[in-house]
Amino acid sequence: MKPLFTKGPSLGVRLLVLVVLSVALMVVDARFTLLKPVRSQMSLVLMQSYWITDLPQRLWQGVASQFGSRTELVAENEKLKTENLLLQGRMQKLAALTEQNVRLRELLNSSALVNEKVEVAELIGMDPNPFTHRIIINKGERDGVVLGQPVLDARGLMGQVVELMPYTSRVLLLTDTTHSIPVQVNRNGLRAIASGTGNPERLELRHVADTADIKEGDLLVSSGLGQRFPAGYPVATVKEVIHDSGQPFAIVRAVPTAALNRSRYLLLVFSDTRTPEERANDAAQAQEAQDKQDGTATPIIPATVPKPAAPVATPVVPATPAAATPAKPVAQPARPVKPAATAPAAAPTPATTRQGAQ
Repeated sequence: MKPLFTKGPSLGVRLLVLVVLSVALMVVDARFTLLKPVRSQMSLVLMQSYWITDLPQRLWQGVASQFGSRTELVAENEKLKTENLLLQGRMQKLAALTEQNVRLRELLNSSALVNEKVEVAELIGMDPNPFTHRIIINKGERDGVVLGQPVLDARGLMGQVVELMPYTSRVLLLTDTTHSIPVQVNRNGLRAIASGTGNPERLELRHVADTADIKEGDLLVSSGLGQRFPAGYPVATVKEVIHDSGQPFAIVRAVPTAALNRSRYLLLVFSDTRTPEERANDAAQAQEAQDKQDGTATPIIPATVPKPAAPVATPVVPATPAAATPAKPVAQPARPVKPAATAPAAAPTPATTRQGAQ
């Protein structure tokens, strides 16, 4: 009868056999190439086991990366939206600065056409009363502004200063109901009075005869008769002319050339208060000063011209005595006749003496 459990080698013997076998395999693998095919085949089998054992780790990393990348994408999207909003705001500011630059260039171009002294002012406030058209600018009495001083923008007259403060001024616009300005039609010189209507887009001409030569599209300029606005500044353009046979005067409506409700930068005109005689004297003095400046540089040219002429004339004198006589008119152009008269008289003298000696 066989026992149920056979007794084999002890654990120590088994361990020893395995150790010896391992050492022998390591020596053979290190010294010889017999085990390379076996190792390559075993690596294929072990690769599948590595992939299976590493699968949970890779799944966990994939899920974590998916959630992490989504969070990062959401944060990056929010950041990009914020940056886009900031850039749009900057673009709007840049567009505003571009328009401001264009308006300033127009203002500078208009100031170049003005003969009087001008100064740039900026609109800083408006009158809250809807029945008055007044604005506040950032120039005042300390800047030399005076009452009644004309104010214009890049397109035409806007109004006049009616109130002074140390650093600011109040300007009454042309369209105010209490404001009037003498104008004339630029086409034919017809004079009229343009009055405000309370509408920033409209002026009316008062007491224009029904038979007056005025039509739509005529340019109205300041006539200068009120001794307040200089002559020649554009004021408005005629928009509508209504003739009524039963009325002695025509109804003439005009549109201001200045952008009364849009302009931000204005020009203060300092009129020239000099008399015509003073202007003529100042112009003569300026011309004289300019001539003096030009004269300091020009005398150098005539001073150097006669100097080379003198040495050219001197060697001619000892070479030929007859050539000395025509050299004098070159040095002294005011005496061309005397050498010509004396030359024939002096020529026969040596000739006659020679004949008498013979």
